[in-house]
Amino acid sequence: MHPRFAAFPTALAAQARITRLGDGEIPALLVHPDWRTPRPTLLWLHGRTAHKELDPGRYVRLLREGVASCAIDLPGHGERPGPRRHDPTHTIDFAIEAVGEIDGVIEALAEPHIEGAAEHVFDLDRLAIGGMSAGGMIALRRLCDPHPFRCALVEATSGRLTEMYFPPHAPHAPPAAWPVQHPREKVDALDPSHHLDGFEPIPLLAIHATTDQLVPFGTQQRFIDDLRVHYHARGADPALVGFLTFTDTGAPQEHAGFGKFGAQAKDAATDFLVRHLRS
Repeated sequence: MHPRFAAFPTALAAQARITRLGDGEIPALLVHPDWRTPRPTLLWLHGRTAHKELDPGRYVRLLREGVASCAIDLPGHGERPGPRRHDPTHTIDFAIEAVGEIDGVIEALAEPHIEGAAEHVFDLDRLAIGGMSAGGMIALRRLCDPHPFRCALVEATSGRLTEMYFPPHAPHAPPAAWPVQHPREKVDALDPSHHLDGFEPIPLLAIHATTDQLVPFGTQQRFIDDLRVHYHARGADPALVGFLTFTDTGAPQEHAGFGKFGAQAKDAATDFLVRHLRS
């Protein structure tokens, strides 16, 4: 068993592999139900200070439902070479870098070169993208340009980054939870709300704590409202955008993992992905 799987349930560890994907040799955790049959797949992006092996409960639920997973280490995290980029001063830079890496990861999934695996075991016609916190920002921004994803899942994140980092009630100071002032032009470039014209309507589930102390709930609520208006304008059903919320979760800073609602959030996310990837 790979040492990075020490905290994994036995069934998950048996079906998990560590490899490198893309031109930048990006460390990736791959999970597949049998390594022989093409399966729908989730591309998952972790949050700042985390790594690809975190939260195995997500991967084991999907495994049980016959859905494969690909989780990558974001720049400056996990097994990535070079200095750590966990400090919030790096968030916008590594997120912009990661947006540009996604296509290469998907291309590499077509031929992941895993010993003992059949060809094309990751069904790229049934592909979802998801992410938590900074990973969710990356996912939402990638969805603003042409993409192959059938559906998307984001947790504890925001699609209104400029509002979050430069709140209108205090335009010259970041909120207390974000003691870093990033260059405005970089935030604008990453901000999904500034690029909604390219956001093709697909099923999307956002999960958030109303009491989140890191990513203000109101910024994501307003983004969801914007997205539903955009879907309607494009002739799509605004109900394709789901928003599941919890309050007083008990999670650290009301942000990571949804605390006492963690299992409920994971079950809802799994049900959403299975429903849209199997159709």
